[in-house]
Amino acid sequence: MTVLVTVAHGTRTAAGNEVAREVTALAAARLGLAGVAAYVELAEPLLSDVAAAAAARGEAGVVVPLLLSTGMHVRSDLPAMVRGSSLRLGRQLGPHPLLASAMVSRLVGAGVEPGSPVVMVAAGSTDPLAVRDLERSAELLGRAWGTPVRWATLTGLGPRPADVVRRGDAVAPYLLATGFFDRRLRETCLDAGASLVADVIGPHPLVVDLIVSRASALRGARRWSSREAR
Repeated sequence: MTVLVTVAHGTRTAAGNEVAREVTALAAARLGLAGVAAYVELAEPLLSDVAAAAAARGEAGVVVPLLLSTGMHVRSDLPAMVRGSSLRLGRQLGPHPLLASAMVSRLVGAGVEPGSPVVMVAAGSTDPLAVRDLERSAELLGRAWGTPVRWATLTGLGPRPADVVRRGDAVAPYLLATGFFDRRLRETCLDAGASLVADVIGPHPLVVDLIVSRASALRGARRWSSREAR
């Protein structure tokens, strides 16, 4: 295999798309592969175009979705986009303890005191499997933070921030990159009484670790991650 392809949702916000390119370059360098950041929509290159080009070149590689939970993109769109190519599609990033640790890092960086009440807020999905994943992600964040964490979604299934966020809560965005949902999340949660909203997960070193682990598992070789995959 010669290429690591990642696929993020895509956003019209340039800084949000740059997160995918940054973590892909770092992970590819550690794996000794070429790296390409692709997107489902709203940004280029689209994964379907990357897969078609790889097929035309007879190029083999692995695809790591930079998505945080199960949903229609993971279960339907992505498999369709790589069909007919030699790219092997892997699991989405979450739920995972490394993402929980990255969110803790963002909370601490925002000045949240240990033990403070925290709500994890995600974009949301209409897929019932996504609810299971979000419950698990909130549980993992609670373990890493040291106190139970409530969760909410902006769309789809699940409770809304207005029904979950209490005055004085800190909010941990369960988002990889800035964009429409990040802006909406901040406005909604602050209106609901949150004391502050931490940064999105972004290009955190632990995200790179997780991408390397996912790609290494697909290659069927030893893990290159500096932390054992969980």
